[in-house]
Amino acid sequence: MKATIAVLPGDGIGPEVTAEAVRCLRAIAERFGHSFELPEASFGGAAIDASGKPLPAPTLALCKSADAVLMGAIGGPRWSSPDSSVRPEQGLLGLRRELAVYANLRPVVPHPALLEASPLKAELLHGVDILVVRELTGGIYFGEKTRTPQQATDLCVYTVAEIERVTRVAGRLAMERRRKVTSVDKANVLETSRLWRSVVTRVMRDEFPQVALDHMLVDAAAMHLLRAPREFDVLLTENMFGDILTDEASMLAGSMGLLPSASLGDGRTGLYEPIHGSAPDIAGRGIANPLGAILSSAMLLRHSLDLSKEALALETAVARAVDGGLRTADIAVAGGKALGTRAAGDAILRMLT
Repeated sequence: MKATIAVLPGDGIGPEVTAEAVRCLRAIAERFGHSFELPEASFGGAAIDASGKPLPAPTLALCKSADAVLMGAIGGPRWSSPDSSVRPEQGLLGLRRELAVYANLRPVVPHPALLEASPLKAELLHGVDILVVRELTGGIYFGEKTRTPQQATDLCVYTVAEIERVTRVAGRLAMERRRKVTSVDKANVLETSRLWRSVVTRVMRDEFPQVALDHMLVDAAAMHLLRAPREFDVLLTENMFGDILTDEASMLAGSMGLLPSASLGDGRTGLYEPIHGSAPDIAGRGIANPLGAILSSAMLLRHSLDLSKEALALETAVARAVDGGLRTADIAVAGGKALGTRAAGDAILRMLT
């Protein structure tokens, strides 16, 4: 297979972890007889520094022409002043909109060898396998915004069509899993959530009658993720709630550095990135955890390139490396040896068969 994968290293630790994911993709291509082109482009804060725009036109053109997009992380204190008119996050929101990737998939599956890395008790984590489906291009992040010296507003808007399409993604995925969807909202307060609950109920009832559906308020969901995480299968939620809940859920796995994500639409091209941020405090030190980025590249192989065998080979290599003792600073137990970013990538490549 021939494929073009646009690579957006971004800011902070983004270039470091993305480099390891690219190494793994090149290794997969070599071992399975594929040809991957992996052109890089400027994005986020780095692009602001270079061109004044977080999503330059050449970067967007490359992403639109590619079969998939692999991203590192963006942002940092130098671009984060409340008074900044141009911010890295504007580039990310714009890229999601332009690629029409409206469903963000975030799997949360604690590795048995890393249960001690989680702040939760190990007995709560055995058997946890959650897939969060987060609506990605609607809601408060994309609504009209105003600001004056005395007040600011952020408008949260959802349409029936937006809710229907992401619900169908959750329903289809649930059919391949344990056939349970938990829809998260704040329907006791918000009109957008009342619409969300109504539409989700109708779509699941009419199109996925084999899937059990329950509804949960977002504050209750935050509590249950820590109290009884095994109860969840597919967790369906709107944009902001999903952003917050998946950061919380990363603690089930032990670190944000472990979790991948895939942002998908109706076409082939998807956007793939680890859920963590740019971590400027450790950027350039070579200690960032690349597993989330590498597992994101495995999701890329599966969802955009339809290479399930290759994706499984990469995921298996990560699991075998962790079983064999791979620990980065964020998941090392007290007194244990922590590998650097490059060494962690080396350990995974050795396990790739």
